[in-house]
Amino acid sequence: MTCILVVCTGNICRSPIAEGILRDELRRRLGDDAPEVISAGVSGWDGSPPTPEAVEAANERGTDISGHVARRLSRRDVDRADLILCMAGEHREEVLHAVPRASEKTFTLKELVRLLETRPAESGGDLTWTERVRAANQLRRSGFRGNPNDEGISDPLGLPLESYRAVAWEIDEWIRRLVEGFLGKAPARAGIWDKEP
Repeated sequence: MTCILVVCTGNICRSPIAEGILRDELRRRLGDDAPEVISAGVSGWDGSPPTPEAVEAANERGTDISGHVARRLSRRDVDRADLILCMAGEHREEVLHAVPRASEKTFTLKELVRLLETRPAESGGDLTWTERVRAANQLRRSGFRGNPNDEGISDPLGLPLESYRAVAWEIDEWIRRLVEGFLGKAPARAGIWDKEP
């Protein structure tokens, strides 16, 4: 897998937070072998920075998105991505309305996590990323519904900082589960007492 595309509405809140957290987590796990992570909005505010609240909430989770520049989703983005993660069902529908052939690689974040968790990855992975996406799509097509009443991440735009913090926390949790779904549990980090004197 070489490119993961994250999609929301304006590309100034949810998708920049998710892009940053996912990029950081994949780099921690895979180093230079991590896939590229990009984001866009179905009605992206081209050229806009992320909201100050999004920057602060992401920063509190250890991710710097201050340099992000919003952009509108394009067919080229969809074609180039190996996986498209949407922040809500309406974003998935917008992608599929514009590019129907992208259906096999387009999911909401929560939808894909639940699909992947039906067959957990072993550490090191027994399937490639592309095979896991393909298997998740086949499971979805066979009728697995996950939790259709909880597919999306709420839009915090216009709400106070606490709402952005809640959204960043939720995204962080689902991204961690997503990466575990692809790569298995992360090896435990050595603690201070585990080191040789």
